[in-house]
Amino acid sequence: MKKVCTNWAATFTSDLVSAKYWNEFKQNATNAAAEIHEVNSWAEAQAKVLELIAEQKATKICGVGHEENAEVAKIYETISGLEGVTLHTDKFEIAEHAEQSHVGISCAEFHIAETGSVCVDTKSFEARVTSMLPEMHIVFLNKNHGVNTVEDAFKIISPVFTSGHMGFITGPSRTADIERVLTIGVHGPGRFVIIAIDETNGGAA
Repeated sequence: MKKVCTNWAATFTSDLVSAKYWNEFKQNATNAAAEIHEVNSWAEAQAKVLELIAEQKATKICGVGHEENAEVAKIYETISGLEGVTLHTDKFEIAEHAEQSHVGISCAEFHIAETGSVCVDTKSFEARVTSMLPEMHIVFLNKNHGVNTVEDAFKIISPVFTSGHMGFITGPSRTADIERVLTIGVHGPGRFVIIAIDETNGGAA
């Protein structure tokens, strides 16, 4: 999968990226109607994903990020074995099926405390539609990779950005264009779920 940067963690500097921004991020993301689940391992992350799939009664799923992350690939292997569930990970299949999918799964690079947003590398078309078209969007996030402000986020992005797209996602899709009534999920996912893995507490194992 094409990415703006193939190793975002290598761009993180200790003066910008820290676990200390988590609590503020969590509060602001929750205020924006994001659903947050904190886990201590990839095994717990997988269990949560399977629970969400069952809760959503999802039968068609699109997923990206497995090419860069072996743990995500393992989760997709498990999902592929679920009875009655079809998982699309090929970019051409995602392009065809994303709009009808119940769940889209991707990975966030870091979070932004100031706005409660996650930053997603969306250079590839399949990453963009996976995050925008299904009914529910799930992202895996390293809990400890956080920055304080949007300005700090651009300080991370600017040295490696040459072309493509980056996305800041803040809660589920929403609009109040019609008679100023807030409506969720009109232009994108009605549910935005963050699975935050504490990789300093066994999450990387």
